[in-house]
Amino acid sequence: MQVSVCYSEPGAQLWLRLDVPEETTVEEAIARSRILDSFPHVDIKARKVGVFGKTVPLSTVLRPGDRVEIYRAILCDPATVPRRNGGEEDEED
Repeated sequence: MQVSVCYSEPGAQLWLRLDVPEETTVEEAIARSRILDSFPHVDIKARKVGVFGKTVPLSTVLRPGDRVEIYRAILCDPATVPRRNGGEEDEED
């Protein structure tokens, strides 16, 4: 069956399509894709992964056409970072 594996970071992204046997897991598909050869600093055991935007365990069995995504770490919590509005702070009148 055909699946794809993708990873992106600033300045570099890779999306690979590959044929894998039935019952292939997310972890096996990532290994077969060799995508981590291009990103050796990525530890999939420490990263979240998903299929079509939904986080899943590495042991998830894939279905034909699935897109495996390796997610980057969030560097800041959007709920705690003030909105940027052109450098102006909100002021009370």
